Amino acid sequence: MKFISAITASSLAASSLLCHPSDAFAPAAYSTLRKSTYAINNEGENTVWTTARRRISTSTSALSASTSSLPPLSGGQQSRQSKSSSSLNTSSNDENTSSTPSSSLRQLTLYNSLTRTKTPFVPQSSPAVTMYTCGPTVYDSAHVGNFRAFLTYDVLKRVLLYLGYDVDHVCNLTDVDDKIIKRCEREGMTLMELTRKFEGKFFDDLEALNIVKARAYPRATDHIDEMAKLIIDLEKNGLAYQSEEGSWYFSVSKKEGYGTRLVQLDPEQLKKGASTETGGGGAQRGGLDADEYDAEKEGVRDFCLWKAYKPEFDREDATWDPVVELEGGETKNVGRGRPGWHLECSAMARKYLGNTIDLHAGGVDLKFPHHENEIAQSEGANCAPFCNCWIHNGFVNIGDEKMSKSKGNFLTLRTACPTSDDVRAYRYLVVSSQYRNPLSFTDAALGAAKGALKRLDKVKVMIGTALSEEENDTNNVDSESDIVATVEKELANFDVAIADDLSMPRASASLFSIVKSAEKEFKRVAKAAKDSDGDESAVVPPLDLVGLASVQRALNKMDQVFGIFYDVPKENGAAESDDGDSSEDGVSVPEDVMDLVVQRSEAKDAKDWELADSLRAQITALGFSVKDVKGGDPIVSKV
Repeated sequence: MKFISAITASSLAASSLLCHPSDAFAPAAYSTLRKSTYAINNEGENTVWTTARRRISTSTSALSASTSSLPPLSGGQQSRQSKSSSSLNTSSNDENTSSTPSSSLRQLTLYNSLTRTKTPFVPQSSPAVTMYTCGPTVYDSAHVGNFRAFLTYDVLKRVLLYLGYDVDHVCNLTDVDDKIIKRCEREGMTLMELTRKFEGKFFDDLEALNIVKARAYPRATDHIDEMAKLIIDLEKNGLAYQSEEGSWYFSVSKKEGYGTRLVQLDPEQLKKGASTETGGGGAQRGGLDADEYDAEKEGVRDFCLWKAYKPEFDREDATWDPVVELEGGETKNVGRGRPGWHLECSAMARKYLGNTIDLHAGGVDLKFPHHENEIAQSEGANCAPFCNCWIHNGFVNIGDEKMSKSKGNFLTLRTACPTSDDVRAYRYLVVSSQYRNPLSFTDAALGAAKGALKRLDKVKVMIGTALSEEENDTNNVDSESDIVATVEKELANFDVAIADDLSMPRASASLFSIVKSAEKEFKRVAKAAKDSDGDESAVVPPLDLVGLASVQRALNKMDQVFGIFYDVPKENGAAESDDGDSSEDGVSVPEDVMDLVVQRSEAKDAKDWELADSLRAQITALGFSVKDVKGGDPIVSKV
């Protein structure tokens, strides 16, 4: 391939910049290396990805069925979902089982934290997409703030599948760290007993939220050898060292560009040593690194790769003594201990997806230090770009504070969403928001989401009933249906919205425009029937079944991305659906008003002020007022 041969020299030069600490990091060379990686992978040489076909079925029942089985917990490697996901389309069209030509894929634009701008998403081997996401630390149940990240991953993956891409998704499970060890001691449990317990709860919650499973959920404890090998690779490239006590550290000062890829830290501050930062005493650590301070580190910013065994703290079932086989048959002992927090992601991404991946997603709080450390580790060890596109979701707030376990203001999914209606509402609340903005979790917000879902469910049932009752009535065909025109227009708007950095508020607006067209049709016929009551000569106009059928198809198609039309499994502990109204203060607010309130909030999140003002006017015209609350959700009251 001429392109490869033409840039081989520059690629090798760029590669050396990524793994040799003595050279300056050069963005231009990085760009050159990215181009060479694309070329090699497109040629089909040196490719390490194993992509499994992932397509969302147009049949919502098939999608629900595909999420009904839990991933096996033995080894945590391969989820049962990966086996069923290849058959997601068995009830759908045959063409979904074949690869989609790259030329037919719709262009997706994403906000890339690496470039700090929205850019076209270009996978290395289109339509194949490699995607790594940060999973839970399984020492406790995940809270609803955590699940915003997992729902963001789900929307991203569903959009990619909807647009015709193949997604190979891997999500790690952190099953060894300080918090896990402390809880094992407190509760008298083994490491495996504790982590398997909370793994099970995590997978139950994924199922309850209708999240399409990843291909694999690798555990940190099953990849000790891979992590040890990565440490030795870093040492070989001059970026890792072992302290006298036996711990391994990454030498931050030797990695050009550290702390500036996803965040913009002051390089001079990063170069400060322990003597200037701590007065030489080594008694405290700076606020920029998550690892505990160790006086034996060469630099205060150096982060831990491998924690040496400490008898007073560590456990026999949470330490390992890996041996790495070197070239020439020699071996090297890393030393007894356990991995640091950041190491597992670099090791598992390399094993399952290759040296360079297309997408990496996580919460905005992981940009630093975790994701910056991943980049440093992976590029330092592999001498190749780590990830081409980084996606970060915003926090879930309670009031004005981020929800977190450290603050004590967190709610588990089971606590926050005790009924199946609540669980579905939480999914809709998250997936219909702008993923990069903060999201306030309140009773009012959840209530508004429940109201929106009730409206959607009602229309879906009404359409299903109408179509089944009039299935063979050919007199109810309207070849010039206004509804069909609306559906076509809004489906086009929907496609544009999701391809524009997952603009789900705009996608939701298209969804409800289609729903409104069906509601108007039912009201039109109902009014005509009421007006003709008692008049035997009056003719009640038929329903536009062609239009309603197009609405039904559109709802199912949009649900490939929203994932809201499903039954929450009862075994997940959710109570039966409730029928309470979605209002505060005991005031009964009609569903159409609550829907306008939800749409207005979404418009404001999208900074579409003109639409927000228009929706407020509609709410007022219906006899209600809406008052915005700083840091919370709007209050709706009767005028």
